Amino acid sequence: MGLTLWEQGDTMEWPAPTRIRLDDPAPASGQVVRAEVAGLSDRGKVRSNNEDHFLIIRLGRFLEVVQSNVPGEDLTQQFRETGHGMAVADGVGGHVAGEVASKNAVSTLLQLVLQTPDWIFRLDDEERATEVIRRAVERFAMINRALTVDAVVNPTLKGFGTTMTAAWNVGSDLFVANIGDSRAYLLHGGELRRLTTDHTLAQVMADESLISPEEAKVSSHRHILMRTLGDGKESKPDATKHRLGDGDVLLLCTDGLTEMVPDEAIAKILSCGRPVATICHDLVHHALQAGGRDNVTVVVARYTFADS
Repeated sequence: MGLTLWEQGDTMEWPAPTRIRLDDPAPASGQVVRAEVAGLSDRGKVRSNNEDHFLIIRLGRFLEVVQSNVPGEDLTQQFRETGHGMAVADGVGGHVAGEVASKNAVSTLLQLVLQTPDWIFRLDDEERATEVIRRAVERFAMINRALTVDAVVNPTLKGFGTTMTAAWNVGSDLFVANIGDSRAYLLHGGELRRLTTDHTLAQVMADESLISPEEAKVSSHRHILMRTLGDGKESKPDATKHRLGDGDVLLLCTDGLTEMVPDEAIAKILSCGRPVATICHDLVHHALQAGGRDNVTVVVARYTFADS
């Protein structure tokens, strides 16, 4: 068990710049969104290895005036914006191959973020939100192609793949992208909402009213994934935008948690108000106590708003 706390343009006319204050990622609202984030992964009581991987990143931009003869009141002396991103991945395809798939997916995601020349920290208009979602879908496609190449280069990895669920905030806007059955939940106003849909045969059958939602929860078809990364197909992720509220708690998790712990118990743990690292331990503990039949991985983030 281990814990990780972790426009271009060609014109001579320029709009007047907005005065930006220190640590103010959303000047219109005058509030700063901060996040307390932690993650935990355990191989469980049955599996001999852990095929889950997770990632938590904090990213930002920073400016400090070092020297100038412009009067201080006319300059923004310091500027800092930060955001958090996180992802969980659950490998499939065999003892070692699944572990490699999830690890490579997470590491490739990080490299793609690092290679992006312009990070979007503000959503000044709806076009930027659309661009954020477009980039997420593109990154998932690139990860899918990279994993497919891995399997061609290394025949021992044939048939491997992984789920992936990623989330990141731009101020109080939360973006979620997922493929597979690793889930994202948001505790908002005391109510637990699932932000993702499982890409399983059972869910497809439920969507087509072939079985009820209750039957889908226990159907053996819930283990048959219809979309994964690395399967060689052009499977697109779901990508959505949500609004965060002060005190909201976000959970990303693999099915090693949701197969063992009901949503009601998850909601109770997320509502406890304790440090997110403790919440991670409690979630994993409950999954293990219920049998721990699979690897279990959780990432928890609590968002708080403060005046800038």
